Amino acid sequence: MISAEAACRRRSGPASVVTMLVAPLLLVLFVPFSPSSGAQLPNQAKAKDLPIATNGQPFPWDRMRLPTTVTPLHYDLAIHPNLTTLDFTGVVRIELDVHEDTNTVILHAKQMQISNVFLLAPEGIKRLKVLEYPRFHQLALLSDSVLIKGRKYEVHLAFAANLSDSFHGFYKGSYRTSSGEVRVLASTQFEATFARGAFPCFDEPAFKANFTIRIIREPRHIAISNMPMVKTVELPGGLLEDHFDTTVKMSTYLVAYIVSDFKSVSKTTQHGVKISIYAVPEKIDQTAFALDAAVKLLDFYDDYFDIPYPLPKQDLAAIPDFQSGAMENWGLTTYRETGLLFDPEKSSASDKLGITKVIAHELAHQWFGNLVTMEWWNDLWLNEGFAKFMEFVSLDITYPELHVDDFFLAKCFEAMEVDSLSSSHPVSTPVENPTQIQEMFDDVSYDKGACILNMLRDFLTPEAFEIGIVRYLKRYSYQNTVNSHLWESLTNICSSHDLDEGRLKHTEFCSKRKTQSGASKWYSGDELDVRAIMDTWTLQEGFPLVTVEVRGREVRLSQERYLKTDDPSPSEGFLWQIPLTYKTSASNTVHRFLLKTKTDVLFLPEEVDWVKFNVDMSGYYMVHYAGEGWNSIIKLLQHSHTALSGNDRANLIHNVFQLVSIEKVRLDTALELSLYLSRETKIMAVTQGFGELVPLYKLMEKRDMKVLENQMKSYIVDLFQDLIDQQEWNDSGSVSQRVLRSYLLLFSCVRNYAPCVTKATQLFNQWKDSDGTMSLPVDITMAVFVIGARTPEGWDFLFEKYRHSLQMSVKSRMKTAMAVSPLQDKLKWMMEQSLIGEIMKTQDLPDVVVSVSKNPHGYQLAWDFLRANWHTMIKKFDLGSSTISYLVTGVTNQYSTREMLDEVRSFFGSLTEETGSEMRCIQQAYETIEDNIRWMDKNLPLLQAWLDKRNRRVSHEDL
Repeated sequence: MISAEAACRRRSGPASVVTMLVAPLLLVLFVPFSPSSGAQLPNQAKAKDLPIATNGQPFPWDRMRLPTTVTPLHYDLAIHPNLTTLDFTGVVRIELDVHEDTNTVILHAKQMQISNVFLLAPEGIKRLKVLEYPRFHQLALLSDSVLIKGRKYEVHLAFAANLSDSFHGFYKGSYRTSSGEVRVLASTQFEATFARGAFPCFDEPAFKANFTIRIIREPRHIAISNMPMVKTVELPGGLLEDHFDTTVKMSTYLVAYIVSDFKSVSKTTQHGVKISIYAVPEKIDQTAFALDAAVKLLDFYDDYFDIPYPLPKQDLAAIPDFQSGAMENWGLTTYRETGLLFDPEKSSASDKLGITKVIAHELAHQWFGNLVTMEWWNDLWLNEGFAKFMEFVSLDITYPELHVDDFFLAKCFEAMEVDSLSSSHPVSTPVENPTQIQEMFDDVSYDKGACILNMLRDFLTPEAFEIGIVRYLKRYSYQNTVNSHLWESLTNICSSHDLDEGRLKHTEFCSKRKTQSGASKWYSGDELDVRAIMDTWTLQEGFPLVTVEVRGREVRLSQERYLKTDDPSPSEGFLWQIPLTYKTSASNTVHRFLLKTKTDVLFLPEEVDWVKFNVDMSGYYMVHYAGEGWNSIIKLLQHSHTALSGNDRANLIHNVFQLVSIEKVRLDTALELSLYLSRETKIMAVTQGFGELVPLYKLMEKRDMKVLENQMKSYIVDLFQDLIDQQEWNDSGSVSQRVLRSYLLLFSCVRNYAPCVTKATQLFNQWKDSDGTMSLPVDITMAVFVIGARTPEGWDFLFEKYRHSLQMSVKSRMKTAMAVSPLQDKLKWMMEQSLIGEIMKTQDLPDVVVSVSKNPHGYQLAWDFLRANWHTMIKKFDLGSSTISYLVTGVTNQYSTREMLDEVRSFFGSLTEETGSEMRCIQQAYETIEDNIRWMDKNLPLLQAWLDKRNRRVSHEDL
């Protein structure tokens, strides 16, 4: 018996796997335990310094991380989930490799009953004593004889627990059929530290092992796991036991199994890998697109990485209850239904893009993360940054029609939002406890990781970068790595040894390099110190602001940390090696310069009208054009904006408005630059224009200043009116054009632009009159639903359609539309229902709450709801998770008054460490609100004056 809580869990239902597997052993194994006085502990601390186990005895290990005295080689795992009683039993046999003499095995287990613990040694079978230390989720198995270095042993543990009612560990899920029947399933989510809640194990990424898994189930269900099933055995009581093939060597967080009534469809890749999509029976007809995408992408990665996918199959499962977007379990990737299911008639262009990206992400992990795994969670970015980056590399080649490059910059802008706060963290940063580990799954690890990899790829050239990462994957297959392993693999890529072993592409590239001058790049030969450069980007938080001042042919450069704070001290002592790119009015050539020092000077061949740094924003830094620099850029954009690419224009919009926050640029300068947007058509520049301008009136919504707020709203509508008027209410055009159309029509309807409201109202009424059977163009449905949800009758009709729809993308759009309704009673009811989870899924609660918080009629409701249900939500979504961070920052990041800041501080300040007081997202919330208040206090008079001046100018022009 492990704890009072676990002791309450009693077994019921059919004969459990524990009974069946353990009973024959009990006769020979029931021997009393007597500890040996010569027992060796894995650490040398004295007993009085050791933690105390649940039974009052000293626990023989005092650190969060496991000792390396003993490591696992192989797990033989048998699991029996009971989907009626919602619990599970199991037995695990772990083969161990002993590296130092010891009589203690330390491993993980969380909230489970442990029984029948034995050691299978060369000299026989012995019972082990078990101590538990719940604070670190650790078990100590004590032997009365020494486990000898160099020998192999097995430990045997039986265990039992309830299926988790959160979204992690081995957890219960459910879905409702179209006839209203509720069906239950059990699924796993083990990343980062949740395998220990499903079976006793060494739950750290460096403890890789092989897994042989057996699952007992009822005949009405199927079971799937990482590997193909090799046989099914009938058991007494009408149960079946599925035996799965042994996995490759891998980390515990990648183990997966699902027991459900799912159906599947399958295809085979060109390389002979069987791809299957699993989904609930009534949605299996929405899997064709994902199946084709998975086949195409796995074949792409197989070729790109030059390493065959090592498993015989790859399953993709759409899970009805799923907290994150998807999970890369080796051979069995799991997804939200919205991340996998696609209906050609009902899903939008952005749905197609999103589904393809998430599949590309999880399949990239089969190499980056699964085959080669970070040694510890401090280097999570080696997994997630790469997978995020590879989404764009892979889709650019396999799905060129999606124009995925149009959306990459958004990732860098999102990362910079977090990375501009003093509460940010380095890409590679020390973590120890599960909450800190969970906090690593953020925009810095994912998006900043992807952006600095993109910068490095541009720096080295795509060909050299590809050769380097293939070398990294081949060198460290089935191993664990740290940052430096990657940088070493990307250095000296044309060494003779690698050429001897290299593939044709590698040999051709290096032969070509030998015949070319390196002068066009920022280095020559292979003397580049990649590690020295990249350590400046991964081992310190934040990013640089490069100030550029042109004086004739001379360009003066300086760097400092970009930081949104009124305390300058945190930015001191930061220095990056920055791969600068720039172009000028004199030519289209991209020039390059590696800035290694605080200041430097470069010389232009001739004087120019303008210079633009960070070409296409391939680099992760901001640029301030001092002197007349911004004026020359504004002039260029007003008279010939197409002289720069769409990404360059988006980059300039972002930089100029962000520089207002740190008082490098006046707000009226940024607003003057924004005027050119009336002629902009490229999606990234348009959406970034909205992204900088809309938050200004969102801040005003939290203060009583209706006149200025409405002036700002009118300015934005006027700015984009021509582009809005050009939008047709259909689904024509490229993916980028369609995504932009949806965005523009939604904005204009929310902002009550009369032509949009009239059209959307007409279409909603027609759709409602047809009882929802009329086919609406997919791209316009958000605009139509938002207008419909403004009345109680329209909202209720939309909700009924939401309840009965089987199209996940349609449900998602309806849910968002309902959450931006002005009807406060409906908003409150939606949040409450999402928490209950019966009519609206609890997995959608964060999106609902954050959407309500962005609603001018709902932001106080959302804040009240967050406070009232905080303890329920941190239990459901887990402390430190990206979901909790999204809730905290999403609800609070538009607050702009001292009163609201005091309320936020008062609530979060009342929490304990156990309930989240130490979480990084709370510090980020404080910093963001403080920045909003400073911005408003400083810039509101300027904004008022500029808008008044513009209105007079427009009125004069009309005359």
